[in-house]
Amino acid sequence: MKAISLLLATAFALAGLSHAELKLPAIFSDSMVLQQKQEDQVWGWDAPGTKVTVSFAGQLKTAEAGKDGRWTVKLDAMPANATPQTMMVKGTSERVLTDILIGEVWMCSGQSNMRFSLKDDWKGELEVMTAKFPQIRLIRVPEVGTQELQDDFKGKWESCTPESAADFSAVGFFYGRYLQQILGVPVGLISNSWSGSAAEAWVRRESLQNDPRFRDTMEGWRKREEQITSATAESDYQVAIEGWKKEAAAAQAEGKTPPRAPDSPKALLTGHARPGNIFNGVVNPTIGYGMKGVIWYQGESNSTRAWEYAKLFPFMIERWRAEWKQGDFPFYWVQLADFREEQAEPGESPWAELRESQTKTLSLPNTGQAVILDLGESNDIHPKNKADVAARLARLALANDYGIRISHRSPVFKSAEIIPGKIKVTLDCDGGALRTRDVSAVRGFAICGADKAWKWAQAKITGDDTLEVWSDKVPEPAAIRYAWADNPACNLLTKDGLPVGTFRSDDFELTTRPKPPEMKASP
Repeated sequence: MKAISLLLATAFALAGLSHAELKLPAIFSDSMVLQQKQEDQVWGWDAPGTKVTVSFAGQLKTAEAGKDGRWTVKLDAMPANATPQTMMVKGTSERVLTDILIGEVWMCSGQSNMRFSLKDDWKGELEVMTAKFPQIRLIRVPEVGTQELQDDFKGKWESCTPESAADFSAVGFFYGRYLQQILGVPVGLISNSWSGSAAEAWVRRESLQNDPRFRDTMEGWRKREEQITSATAESDYQVAIEGWKKEAAAAQAEGKTPPRAPDSPKALLTGHARPGNIFNGVVNPTIGYGMKGVIWYQGESNSTRAWEYAKLFPFMIERWRAEWKQGDFPFYWVQLADFREEQAEPGESPWAELRESQTKTLSLPNTGQAVILDLGESNDIHPKNKADVAARLARLALANDYGIRISHRSPVFKSAEIIPGKIKVTLDCDGGALRTRDVSAVRGFAICGADKAWKWAQAKITGDDTLEVWSDKVPEPAAIRYAWADNPACNLLTKDGLPVGTFRSDDFELTTRPKPPEMKASP
């Protein structure tokens, strides 16, 4: 019996190997773009121990599939090439990939404003009809939220056509088009944005758990997950569903629009806010693919926790760079636009605090920020002018990564000096000169005294990078703020058209900083 069992086991093992097949992840497909001027990893899976060869552009690389079946080779750095080439991969079977270009690869990440499709841009109809760029290639990573690491996704590279571009990221498309037309090399764009996503979902969960700065956030999620998976939560949901069915039926009978069905509490478990979910399901399958850098448009979902974002956002960037093992690759983001009603009086603003947290992240190397305080819409969280957003991101890359002399950085706060009755403000304008937009008077400043009571202020440009700020209501000024509102009425920019972002000279406590727990009095 032992001999028979051994023979059967051997037969099944051999049968498994005979059906083993070479597999490539979706990130490697026909029409892809490989990153120029750096080593490019190619990987896949095959039967353990199988010798795999990758042939491309005169190179022949070999690897052996490990115990888990994974194999990896590294192609030598290659110059840009717009002539379609073929890659042959041989293992237990053979795959041939065609129409491959070599150029610049950028990842387009974030939430809904990065996900915002080209067809919905103000000029979307015209832009879609003219989106015929065979040297631009597009791939979209679908939304998969999970606590389990994924190594692949469903998708493929496509040439940029009106059909493939219509639903692609508008910011990503315009950014890629600027680069392709200016640099004259192929461009590959990886879109993996997820509407409404929170920054903590884009980070490996273990990394967050191991950092004490995010202890409260992770503990809050642990309790939430415990509650979501409880029997009580499920029974409450079923009661809500039954109530909704009755309301929906009544509404239909009256010819009215039925109310929206209640969300299952378990939807949070696979959603875009749970720590680690997007990293596992969306980011991880692409880690290691050769790219130049990342453009990022996110922050709205974290605005109520802006103080934490000053730590979380740079942490996310650092973790991505560590995971990719490509050094400090460029990472450029869009600062939050103006949104909601203008404030009648100066005061606090979570969105301003989030913008400040974004600006603080410029302390990391190879980063940049596109300020768009002039491009938002007070009644729409998704401003539809994405071409100008992409242009400001493209300026950063062209200047920092491609050696093109072009104005690219919005002014940032440098210093504030109290002078009799006024405050002298100095900005770092990166060689540019200040001016106003729309009207000659400078708008957007508030000033306060020692009482911290903010008043609208007047301001005057006194030099290329200096201003004086004052208010008749604040005879002894102590601090100033600029564009400190969800939707600030502000108009400072450089003569090259780059707006000044939100800043302040004070160090007052932020409203989004968590309050320490109250100490209970002893009995």
